[in-house]
Amino acid sequence: MNLDGKNIVVTGGASGIGKAMASRFIAEGAAQVVIADINGDVLEDVAKEIGATAITTDVSKESDVINLIQTTESKYGHIDLLCNNAGIGVGVGPETPNEDWQRIWEINVMAHVYSARAALPAMLARGQGYMLNTASAAGLLTQIGSAPYAVTKHAAVGFAEWLAVTYGERGIITSVLCPQAVNTAMTANTENGGVAGVDGMMEPEELCNYVVEAISDERFLILPHPEVLTYMQRKTSDYDRWIGGMQRLQARYGDDSFPS
Repeated sequence: MNLDGKNIVVTGGASGIGKAMASRFIAEGAAQVVIADINGDVLEDVAKEIGATAITTDVSKESDVINLIQTTESKYGHIDLLCNNAGIGVGVGPETPNEDWQRIWEINVMAHVYSARAALPAMLARGQGYMLNTASAAGLLTQIGSAPYAVTKHAAVGFAEWLAVTYGERGIITSVLCPQAVNTAMTANTENGGVAGVDGMMEPEELCNYVVEAISDERFLILPHPEVLTYMQRKTSDYDRWIGGMQRLQARYGDDSFPS
């Protein structure tokens, strides 16, 4: 898809990957870019800075997501590209409190469901639309140090796969973004990105090069860190050997490994 003249929505757009993507889409000639985030004051400042439209949104609430989609459609006619980018990282293992499991599930997974539920009818009626869901390399591999993050990112990848399979022949394109360590607030408290930074820390602006290229090619899997493909191949070719390698990483990084 060519981004020139397109109407685009980006959640988690007040900072990090979301802000970088929104800025890049504007530079690529997008007609309108709507950014959504829970922090309304910061969101408004960012929108003014980059030339976007701000809609304060708590993506864990379906009513907020519906408002985001409907307001954008009402104002700009339709959505060409919907980027479900908002995400969080919390918890360690099974002992993580239920409320944290629920919160990360709602933001990392259900927000994608809510947006698809709200946006698909109009996209299907037009016979075209594009969804880009941000997951993580942890959704293809795992996340040493955080079971909630690993589980929800696997679910996010699974939902994106389902969308691609189910609606691909009806004009709906789906991509899933699976980076390792990116220099954002999520990695700020880990040295060199922890285990996710074994292949280097990437700046959000550099990541956007891969995103724009993948959108142009309409590729499903976006891997800014190409090493992840090798890790996936090792995992599927010999699962037990891969588990052994990850156990060695666990021993090396211990509990100070989150996030990716």
